[in-house]
Amino acid sequence: MAVEEQKEALLKRHYYENCPGCKVEKLKESQGGLPIRELFSIWIVVLCNALPISSLFPFLYFMIRDFHVAEREEDIGYYAGYVGCSLMLGRALTSVLWGVVADRYGRKPVIITGTIAVVIFNTLFGLSVNFWMAFAMRFLLGSLNGLYGPIKAYATELFREEYQALGVSTVSTAWGIGLIIGPALGGYLAQPAEKFPSIFSKESVFGRFPYFLPCLTISFFALVVCVVSCWLPETLHMHHANSELDEPREDVETASLEAGVKCKMQNVKGKAPKKSLLRNWPLMSAIIAYCVFSLHDMAYSEIFSLWAVSPRQYGGLSYTTEDVGTVLSISGAGLLIFQTCLYPYMDRLLGPILVARICGALSLPLLSSYPFIAMLTGLSLSIVLNCASVVKNVLSLSVFTGLFLLQNKAVDQDQRGAANGIAMTAMSLFKAAGPAGGGTLFSWAQKRQDAAFLPGKKIFM
Repeated sequence: MAVEEQKEALLKRHYYENCPGCKVEKLKESQGGLPIRELFSIWIVVLCNALPISSLFPFLYFMIRDFHVAEREEDIGYYAGYVGCSLMLGRALTSVLWGVVADRYGRKPVIITGTIAVVIFNTLFGLSVNFWMAFAMRFLLGSLNGLYGPIKAYATELFREEYQALGVSTVSTAWGIGLIIGPALGGYLAQPAEKFPSIFSKESVFGRFPYFLPCLTISFFALVVCVVSCWLPETLHMHHANSELDEPREDVETASLEAGVKCKMQNVKGKAPKKSLLRNWPLMSAIIAYCVFSLHDMAYSEIFSLWAVSPRQYGGLSYTTEDVGTVLSISGAGLLIFQTCLYPYMDRLLGPILVARICGALSLPLLSSYPFIAMLTGLSLSIVLNCASVVKNVLSLSVFTGLFLLQNKAVDQDQRGAANGIAMTAMSLFKAAGPAGGGTLFSWAQKRQDAAFLPGKKIFM
């Protein structure tokens, strides 16, 4: 108790004048009430970076078909899986590097760089003329956008302790809504010359590149967010290198005493020693669970869209891209309401671990019902499918939010970027396997519609 009081007293009276992290800490102490502006800033940054991840899924089936790379219609899922996994493959190779950059140079440069990558490479993806160009643009987008790990650390540092759960929940909410609104935009805006011939002619750029409009829309939004991000505060403390030059000696002694108190507090809390993240079992267990659910969620995102637009004869729903966009828009609205109004209450009542366990267990029977949903038609199909989609996304985001909180509470601030970089690398590898494996499984299932053992329509989900 005495150590805790000493630590609090030291932190309250000692700040470094030229340290951006200290400025944020002073601002947090002086602020009162709900930090709406900061929550909105994080929300739009995460949203614009999440939109391109899954925006291609509603039209990917038709894009691969237009590339004429698949010899048979049943093989489209294979190539769709490769394009779908390329972004996560690129992210897996660079996530740790971006985490180290965020710990050394700050969270803000990584945020701005990642948003610029969305502007450039998502636009070029919409202009793809063949399979390999589409694959390369998605790969480069994933490689140069390392924002998702550092933004979670940023969310825990920007808010006071009582609002940290809300900050992390904002990240996961915006990310989840982006993964839902992205496909909705892709579904509504793809092939505009066919859907809106009075506005877009077939000779226009949107007629020659039928999948350019959704990509351009997302890139324009990312450009606006990139400009706004220049005014975001930096939260990383940068006074270690120049503290002896900028501060009087008694301040240096105080800083040394503060470092000693922090060291004692680490021992009290039982955290792993610094530079031993791989031996930090609370962190690694949260990352393992995060990877498993990420694999499952990414595979679901691709298979759902491919399944919905594929013909009924192959076990699909024969939906159009616009129909898929409608389903995902409803899911996004339901997710926003739940994560904003209900999740904080559930977190206080049950805790993040129990919420994640319950939601993970409920996902299994829900997904098992999808083959039976395909047997419905008309209004009953629309109602049941929309309800199932809303519940599925609510369960997934509840799991991810709990795991985000566990990851960031398992390490200190100067290791959060690297810790989230490790999580992003592992998660990206699993998410890369999700679309590739999901696309392969989808194509294989379409060829086994009437098999006696594991018929195709029973193994989609």
